[in-house]
Amino acid sequence: MDPKVDKLVRRTTMVATVTASYFLLTADYGPKPNVLDPIKRVIQSAEGSVKNFIHEFGKEPEQSHSKEPTSSHAKDEP
Repeated sequence: MDPKVDKLVRRTTMVATVTASYFLLTADYGPKPNVLDPIKRVIQSAEGSVKNFIHEFGKEPEQSHSKEPTSSHAKDEP
């Protein structure tokens, strides 16, 4: 088999296996608290952190706009 096709088949199989395992594990529990809740919270926390990082990356720092320019001449005058 072609190495590229073999690699694609392996990756597809891994993704399908993980997805099927997740659905099989969570199908019986529904919205009730279960063993996977800590994992779910970590994933949601990481997702929120990444979203905050991406949104803050595009903004300019607010401190540069809120500070008033200081004058060096104000200290020299009595």
